[in-house]
Amino acid sequence: MQMNDSQRILASKEAVWAALNDPEILKQCIPGCQSLDMSSPTEMTATVAFKVGPVKATFGGKVTLSDLDPPDSYRISGEGSGGVAGFAKGGAAVRLEAEGPNVTVLHYTVDAQISGKLAQLGARLIDSTAKKLARQFFVSFTEVLSIPAVVIA
Repeated sequence: MQMNDSQRILASKEAVWAALNDPEILKQCIPGCQSLDMSSPTEMTATVAFKVGPVKATFGGKVTLSDLDPPDSYRISGEGSGGVAGFAKGGAAVRLEAEGPNVTVLHYTVDAQISGKLAQLGARLIDSTAKKLARQFFVSFTEVLSIPAVVIA
């Protein structure tokens, strides 16, 4: 499966970069994320549950960041197992482009492979589910970034 898209985010490039590297923010934004723990500055472990058609799966896996060029780009790679539901691995190239002082365009290109029951569902269902999950992520991500910080005096 391959997917690429761009999203306009109403935040500075530095704020978007910081959020993309904050496991607490990512955990709030990734649909079905049950846990996301940083084991090093470039490695995380995650547990994510989701449903694709009739198949419900909980995937546990490892995520690695590479080709870091803060605050402009990185590559995120991961692999995980969902038991009988299957195995997934893939990666995404992420690039941030400042469109203004408080507007960032996030470009991404995803390449993923799946096996097991999920792979048997068909490319059309997998692709539509992946696009839906990406939309949900960016809606949540944008909402989290637009929440003003509370200052306690």
